[in-house]
This record gives sequence, structure tokens and C-alpha cells, in this order.
Amino acid sequence: MTALQTSEKETDTRVYGICDPEGLHRQLAGWNQRRLAPAAPTAAWEDHLREDHRMQWLEGVWIETLRGEVAARAAAAPTDVDGFVAWFEALKTSGPGQGDPLFDWLARDADVDAMKWFLSQEAAGEAGFDDLVALSQIKAPVQAKLELARNYWDEMGRGSEGGMHGPMLERATAALGLQPTIDDTVWESLALANTLTGLAATRRYAWHAIGALGVVELTAPTRVALVARGLKRLDQPPAVRKYFELHAMLDLKHADDWIANVLRPLVSQDPSRARFLAEGALIRLICGERCFEAYRGVLWSSPAMRIAAE
Repeated sequence: MTALQTSEKETDTRVYGICDPEGLHRQLAGWNQRRLAPAAPTAAWEDHLREDHRMQWLEGVWIETLRGEVAARAAAAPTDVDGFVAWFEALKTSGPGQGDPLFDWLARDADVDAMKWFLSQEAAGEAGFDDLVALSQIKAPVQAKLELARNYWDEMGRGSEGGMHGPMLERATAALGLQPTIDDTVWESLALANTLTGLAATRRYAWHAIGALGVVELTAPTRVALVARGLKRLDQPPAVRKYFELHAMLDLKHADDWIANVLRPLVSQDPSRARFLAEGALIRLICGERCFEAYRGVLWSSPAMRIAAE
């Protein structure tokens, strides 16, 4: 019997939430596809509810384990507005996973096959930023809700199908002939998507979700700019590079607006939110850090590749 088959009544939830992280996240990834997809009524709805209960429990165990990992660092975040914003902005350079050598390598040295593998992993682990923002804004305070709405509208191409960010990434992967699947994706990439989805879809983690999405806007531009540079070096067409070049510029503004119009008013209205915003940001960063390490473990696995990377 695997950890994921064991009843929550038989053992402590914290133990079985993390003893088989790969199995957990492959199950969560499949379940998230089902629970978020539009569907029709079915006679099996009670069975689905029972499955939902089990998966939500496992998801909760995973997130609570991550909260435990970041608790001490998050508790050090100031609760006054200016102090919290300064702490949050410092994550761009001092946060987990920042400056990972993977991205300089992608920009300067990765060959086409390595770049394609990386992009396939990223596409398979893409949680859909537009949907995450839409879930996170539910019942948010007005000023934060308005900024999340503006962010969502940008993600939706401001009403133009050609400018929608999600399909833009899909077109890039299609142009490269990539077919991302759960089975072919490292579990750390799945874990990143599952964690963001769990935060955004669960209202007790509403502030965590906003902190996590905010730190994506803060830290992503540097990484995607390096990916775009690597794609250009490899003579990839504009249709492949567009998603990354766009986010290298647009997310800089998104980060400033998120800090000014979401984080500042939320902490000003209730300083206790600072802890949860901080936890969400740190959870997103450590999941990203582990994802980058997993990518390097695959891409730099040969002795020749390790020497070249170093």
C-alpha cells in the first residue's frame, strides 16, 4: 500500500503528505485537470466528491508542510507597510532560487534539444496565470481586486485573442513541435503548478495566493529575458520568442503595480496579512528553486555537460 492509498485515519497526515512527493504530484496534476475543467453533470458526482475530499486533504497536507518550511523566515517579515514592501522587494535578489545558473546557461550555452526539453517542462507545469489571478481575486478588497482585474485583462490580451498569454505559450510550444505531458514532466515542475493552484483555489490560502503570484511578477522578468535571449541565439522565430520577450517587459510594470495597489493596501488594512503574503511568496520561490535544481539535474547530467556548465 502506497502513502497515497493510506487512509488519513491510519496515520499522521504530515508524514504521508510528503513521503512520496512524486506520486502525490502526479495524482494532484491529473486531479487538477479534472476539477478545473468545465464539465457536465454526471451520475458519478458522489464518487467525484469523495475523490475531491481525499485530494484536497493531500493538497492541504502538502501546503501545510511548505508553510512549516517557510514559517520562521516569513515571521521575520515586517508588518508595517513600508517595511513589508522593502522585505518583499528584496526577494528579487535574496529569495530562494534567484540567480540560478540554469538561466545564464540557457541564454549562452544550451543547444536546441536542451532548450526544447526545458520549454516542454515549463509548458507542462504551467498552471495558467490568468486563471490563478481570477481565482485569487474572489471577494478581495476593492483596491486589490481592481489591480488583479487589470492584471487579468493584460493576461487576456486586453480582449484580443492573439494577445492572450496562455495561447501565446501554446503557440510557442506547438511551433517547436512539443507535446508536454504529465508523465514526461519532472515532479518538481508539477509541484510548482499544483502548489499555485492549491493556493488560488482554496480560500483559506487567499493571501498566500496573492503573495505567491506577486512574487512571480517580481522575479520572472530576469528569467524570461534570459530564456528569450537563448531562443534568439538559437535562431528561433518570433512566434516562439514572443511570450518570453513580452513577459520580460510587461512583468516589470505588473510587479510595480502589484506592490503599489495590492500588497500595500492589503497590509495597511490588516497588518496580520503580512505573514500570509510572505509565506505565499516564499512557498512559490522554494518550489521554483527545487524545480530549477531538478532541471539542472537532467540537463547537466552528463560529465561533459557538467564541465561545460561549470
